[in-house]
Amino acid sequence: MSTKEKIKKILAGYEKRALKDSRLKSAGVLLPLFDKDNICHILFTKRTTKVQNHKGEISFPGGEYEEQDHGSIKRTMLREVCEELGVSSKDIEILGELDDFITTSNFIVTTLVGEIPYPYNFKLSSFEVEKVIEVPVKALLEEHSAEQGKIDFDGELVDSYIYEYDGNTIWGATAKILHHFLDLIFGQV
Repeated sequence: MSTKEKIKKILAGYEKRALKDSRLKSAGVLLPLFDKDNICHILFTKRTTKVQNHKGEISFPGGEYEEQDHGSIKRTMLREVCEELGVSSKDIEILGELDDFITTSNFIVTTLVGEIPYPYNFKLSSFEVEKVIEVPVKALLEEHSAEQGKIDFDGELVDSYIYEYDGNTIWGATAKILHHFLDLIFGQV
């Protein structure tokens, strides 16, 4: 069974934890997978310093729900991925959903797991995305690739999973979602 088939099967049988709270804003993100040299990778974005929030942080593509999304967080995610990376919705195969998470910035984040073609001719938003980062899943599963610790968030130390890869630090909500995905699918974190 391929990694994609395994992920699809596990997510199809998984009952996600959905959160609702009218006091919080909704956001949708994509955990984008792709196959490169027969190795499963996850694509992350590094945010620019031009954006209002989370300047320079590593994240999954996605963003805040807007009225134009007509009640669909999936539409939010597809719109944002197109805006940030130039990936067409027809090029994303949704494999399933992960648990919703609440962020420190008062969002409920819904994560869809999807596969995108590789290689892809990305058209990065120069305002939002500095670069894309390709990380092999096996590197994230290696011993010592992740730790729990404290990270400085706007002058306050917060607990977070912390992943390091090739000089990039993945932490916060992105690391929490990543940890959940790796544990659910590979059970090794």
